[in-house]
Amino acid sequence: MRIGIMGGTFDPIHTGHLIIAQEVGWQLKLDRVLFMPAANPPHKQRQQVSPDYCRLEMVRLATAGNPLFEVEPLELERAGLSYTADTLEILRQKLGPEERTSLYFIIGADAAADLLSWYRPARVLELVKLAVVGRPGYTLTLDKLQAGLPRLNLAEHIIQVEVPLIEIAAHEIRTRVQQGAPITYLVPAIVEEYIHREKLYLD
Repeated sequence: MRIGIMGGTFDPIHTGHLIIAQEVGWQLKLDRVLFMPAANPPHKQRQQVSPDYCRLEMVRLATAGNPLFEVEPLELERAGLSYTADTLEILRQKLGPEERTSLYFIIGADAAADLLSWYRPARVLELVKLAVVGRPGYTLTLDKLQAGLPRLNLAEHIIQVEVPLIEIAAHEIRTRVQQGAPITYLVPAIVEEYIHREKLYLD
């Protein structure tokens, strides 16, 4: 079994997330891609985030109907800060031993370049392979990361995947909602309906 993990605050989930997950799933021949909304990410402590149930529901709505996609609420069910290493250890226990299940953590090149600042980055790479997708303006080079993680051969732990570069940012969607600008095609239609119905992102 080959399982991808797509983490994020998903506030809101948008078309770019879905395209990336579909493309990585296809290229890496994944059996499933788990969308895992973050509960309390350490790097976003000062950012106001929509309620957990709203973000989870938007992910469920956006991924419904695609047999490759599943929703994993594990982080939302835990207390405290959401450290990737801790989450992946719990997920590994839940999914079974490595010889039965290979995990691929899908992240952008900008996040991968910042890997050394993560909590227990070596442990993250012991638990999963990183499926790194391109981001406009970012080129990931492994030299700096390799120097910071000398025990690991990063070429065996990091896979760079070329995907269509769709420049959509969640913060821009939130701003457009506040301004009354259209978000059609930036998010799935059913997510757009949910945002307007629940009056999300309005002051």
